[in-house]
Amino acid sequence: MTQPDQPVTDPSDRDHAARAIARGRVAAERALTEARIVSLARQHQAIVEGSRWTTDDDEHDPEGSTIAFERAAIASMSREAREELRELDDAEMRIERGTYGQCEVCGGAIADARLEALPTARRCIDCTSRRR
Repeated sequence: MTQPDQPVTDPSDRDHAARAIARGRVAAERALTEARIVSLARQHQAIVEGSRWTTDDDEHDPEGSTIAFERAAIASMSREAREELRELDDAEMRIERGTYGQCEVCGGAIADARLEALPTARRCIDCTSRRR
């Protein structure tokens, strides 16, 4: 019989808590990424609208190359953000399968601090370091 002051910890309770923490991390990162995508879309639209008032002659317009560069930079950041969403989808699948936080190379645990900093991490720091 257990004492009333002693908590009973069931391994499934710990697993459920770990999954809840992982889901929270991934959801928080998803919210930031989605907000970044919206912001980038607004920036792109502002550039497009602003370029309507400029000449189409990039060769002779000193602002032309800047506008083209800004559009290319925003397009690149948007692609990266969409890729991050795909990585977050994969992380959610690993949570459901029960493999989130497990290194895909060595099978060991990925440090909690690493997952907190990078919720989509697939490899432990040792395997990541060896890969370089």
